[in-house]
Order: sequence, then C-alpha cells, then structure tokens
Amino acid sequence: MKPIEARPIRILVVDDHTLFRRGLTALLMRDPRLSVVGDAADAGQAQRKAQELQPDLILLDNHLPGVNGVDALPALLEAAPAARILMLTVSEDESDLVAALRGGAAGYLLKTIEGDALTQAILRAMQGDSVVAPEMTSKLVSAYRGAARADPVAVVGIAAAAHAPIASLSPRELDILRGIARGASNKEIAREHGIAETTVKIHVQHVLRKLDVSSRVHAAVMAAENGLL
Repeated sequence: MKPIEARPIRILVVDDHTLFRRGLTALLMRDPRLSVVGDAADAGQAQRKAQELQPDLILLDNHLPGVNGVDALPALLEAAPAARILMLTVSEDESDLVAALRGGAAGYLLKTIEGDALTQAILRAMQGDSVVAPEMTSKLVSAYRGAARADPVAVVGIAAAAHAPIASLSPRELDILRGIARGASNKEIAREHGIAETTVKIHVQHVLRKLDVSSRVHAAVMAAENGLL
C-alpha cells in the first residue's frame, strides 16, 4: 500500500440524508487530496462499508436511524481500526461532544462548517490532531472543568504539568489563550484586541509551540486548568 501522503485520503461519509451525502461528497471531491470511497445511511451499513473499504477517515453524523453515531463508534473502530472518525453533526449538546471524544472520535464538527475549514480539519485529523468546532471548545472546557471538580485527583498531574508552560507566555499571548479557551475565532480575537487577524494567527502559533500542544482544544484545556477563564 502506498503511504498516506502519496495518495488521496479515502473517506467514508455516513449520514441519513441522501442529498446531504451527495452534496458533501461533491464538495470533498473537488480537492485532489480527498477521495470519497463510499457512503452509508445508518450505523449498520456504515459498519459493513467500513469493514469492506477500510477508509482512512469516516465523517459520521450523530443523528442516525436506529443506533446513533456516538453509540456506533466502537463498532466502526473495530471494523476499520486504522480509520480516524470525525463527527459531523448539528448537535451542539455538550454530552454528545464528550461521549464522542470518549468513544474514540478524533474530532467533533458542526454542519455549519465552511468547506475549506472542513478540508483543513480532515487534514489535521489525519496528522493526529484532535479537531473540535470552535463553537464547541468552551463546552469541552466546561465539561473538563466539571470532571476536574468531581475528581480533582485524576487531573492534578495534568494541571501540574501545565503550569510551567503557561508561565512562559507573554501578556498578549495569555490574552490570545483566553480567547481560544472561550472558543473565539482568530477574527473575533483580533476584533476584541484591535489587532490584525494575521497577527493573531502568529500569536496562536507561538502559544501552541510554547505550550507544546498541537491543537487549540489542548490549549483551551490547559487554560482552564490554570484558571484563565
């Protein structure tokens, strides 16, 4: 088999709406780096297709007939162990988000996402990043903080490890990190602080590098652990 970098990312689309599947497939196929190799309308069909096709990535809706997407995660991961699974759903429910990530999903995206952003999320997921819709980041942090209050011993190691990197951030970088933790976009952070969006992008890169994390989600969790919200 050729390495993943040498061929398009093979994608399985799982959604119960035929028109949405067709539209999403057409959108993704515009990018030569992506290839939709199959689609499915429910969890059972998705499991069979995943086992047959062994896709690199599965885009999975949560609201499916019968077994919902979150509950289908274990079977899909068993059918295609090497696949990355991204939830692509309308649900902004915090419990769905947490259940999906705990169930092994590599990310949680909303169907309001722009096409270019979806492509970037897919590419990041294939590089090993966890990708969560900006609108859901604050809810993920809230859920994490709730878990920390319920079982502080379970997260004390994470908090201790996070303290030193946070201390290395400049005041402006701390402002940027607070924005990330609130789920704000680069444009919203730029507007809030009266700086250019490109400048915010550079600050975000510096923040992620200093914190030694690969995604805004991880940075947001560290912010919560250090009381920056």
